[in-house]
Amino acid sequence: MKIKLVVFDFDSTLMDGETLELIAQDDSLRAKLKSITTQAMSGKLDFFESLIKRVSYLKGIPLMHVNEVFSNLPYMTGAVELIAKLKKNGIKTVCFSGGFDGAVKLAQKKLGFDVYFANFLHEKDGFLTGLVGGDMMTSDSKGIMLEKLQKITGITPEETMVVGDGANDLSMFKYARYKVAFCAKDVLKKQANIIINEKNLLAILEEIE
Repeated sequence: MKIKLVVFDFDSTLMDGETLELIAQDDSLRAKLKSITTQAMSGKLDFFESLIKRVSYLKGIPLMHVNEVFSNLPYMTGAVELIAKLKKNGIKTVCFSGGFDGAVKLAQKKLGFDVYFANFLHEKDGFLTGLVGGDMMTSDSKGIMLEKLQKITGITPEETMVVGDGANDLSMFKYARYKVAFCAKDVLKKQANIIINEKNLLAILEEIE
């Protein structure tokens, strides 16, 4: 097996949890966000609409709190070791996140992946405005970006592995031979050819060695 590119989702894949829910400052809001996220990741809600709705609930939260959350995210077991192993073997590692730049930028420093694409939480005067924009706003954003990366790098779908957990990762599957559903929703498992049900990214090594 010759893989040259591995693309990871962030929330609930490289990171053990959902960034939006961790930002929420009370249990009732956290539960509301969790419900919307679950429906979106199961393919029952449009990703763009669900993202806009979820971020709107964060309006007024202090940026200081958000940055504190970003600095203390729980990363998935095996993330550091897997990425180091892939890079040692000359494989490019990329993160596509429907989450947020501030979180993924810090994760890149800790986990070591080569490059990432994410969204941005808009803030003004030190508080979130409830608005969001960026590279990963729609259900097909990841597939579109992956195809562009492959054209730039000359890496083919046959040489590509993608790893995700939810419906917004489906669009990447079209451009990858190795489609990994990692602790994933059923909508993704049905389209995957590699299914991992344990929260340990090192399990992926068994599929590529």
